[in-house]
Amino acid sequence: MAAPAEDFDAWLAALTRPSVLIEMAVLAACIGLAWLMVRLARASLDPQRRPNSVWFGARIVDGVLFPVAALLCALAARWALQASLPVALLHIAVPILASLVVIRIAVRVLHVAFPTSHAVRVLERTLSWLVWGVLVLWVTGLLPLVMRELEAIHWRLGGVDVSLRSLIEGVLSAAAVLVAVLWVSAAIEARLLAGAADNLSLRKIAANATRALLLLVGLLLALSAAGIPLGALSVLGGAVGVGLGFGLQKLAANYVSGFVILAERSLRIGDMVKVDNFEGRVTDINTRYTVIRALNGRESIVPNEMLITQRVENSSLADPQVSITTTLQVAYGTDLDALLPRLAAAVAAVPRVLAAPAPGVQLAGFGADGLDLAVLFWIDDPENGQGNVRSDVNLALLRTLNAAGVEIPFPQRVVHQSP
Repeated sequence: MAAPAEDFDAWLAALTRPSVLIEMAVLAACIGLAWLMVRLARASLDPQRRPNSVWFGARIVDGVLFPVAALLCALAARWALQASLPVALLHIAVPILASLVVIRIAVRVLHVAFPTSHAVRVLERTLSWLVWGVLVLWVTGLLPLVMRELEAIHWRLGGVDVSLRSLIEGVLSAAAVLVAVLWVSAAIEARLLAGAADNLSLRKIAANATRALLLLVGLLLALSAAGIPLGALSVLGGAVGVGLGFGLQKLAANYVSGFVILAERSLRIGDMVKVDNFEGRVTDINTRYTVIRALNGRESIVPNEMLITQRVENSSLADPQVSITTTLQVAYGTDLDALLPRLAAAVAAVPRVLAAPAPGVQLAGFGADGLDLAVLFWIDDPENGQGNVRSDVNLALLRTLNAAGVEIPFPQRVVHQSP
């Protein structure tokens, strides 16, 4: 970054001129115009998509569009005024707005790419301090001096003379490339998954594969931007391969299993499954793990390798219909020919119980105290729970038995007291 056109003292003296008031009014108008432009643009966007948008964000000023619009307005105003007025305030306002654009782009992209990461907040603060520090050095004219001092610090690395300045510039270039790649991958993933109702698993695997490919390309470009020759990565590639074969084999297996699950569609988002005695609904399938949410709100993070190598019960793979059984007992001597159709009709009247296949009541056995009856019925929404519909069926059976005057037998004990 080049030094300012005038030194710091001359710039401070320029701020005392009366024309600064005109620049302040113009700058305020630029910011107001940018705010109005973003407000009008946000009105056409779905409110549910605003927090996940890099351009807009949750509020008007925390997206990328606001500082970009303000910067463009300030550049246009400076170009229009510099022919007739000595520009001082707008001269420093432009790099400030440019720094804000850099910060907003990096922060919003990281928030969209890693929405649940706590490290994003730390990176946001670090990046903000770094950008504002460079801006202060540029304004005060100390940046060229600092750059010369950083260039003077150098050492030899692998037969190459490396300076601290080149190392910092390479890291910043690599970070810029990775942020750009994350932005593009997040936009592509959002486009692939937008409004996905059918083939959600195929869209998910396409999004994951696209993101992994872009990150790989971005990493190679970042290393090249940092001055690291790609030919020197052959040894590193062999070391990574050895690491994957030993220490990282479980991690690699989970990633490969994730793509296999999405490609084969053995598990889909929304399926009701039971894995390792944990039953719930699949809410998300990532490249390393799958999230299963139980009906009581608990969530289980299951490694994808477990879903490939272990037995998984899927209630929604081929047919969402699930059979449920409940039992009851009636007294000996009950007219089952008249009672069984009434019980089946009562079960069929319960909400969520399917009419086809129709519920059935069978004589399951002869108990010590009465006749054992088995009631079978079907539902097609197991994600809404099975215990609640079983309770409704049992209540309907109890009301039917009470209305028919049928006794439910129970064991009785007689206690004799000795004289």
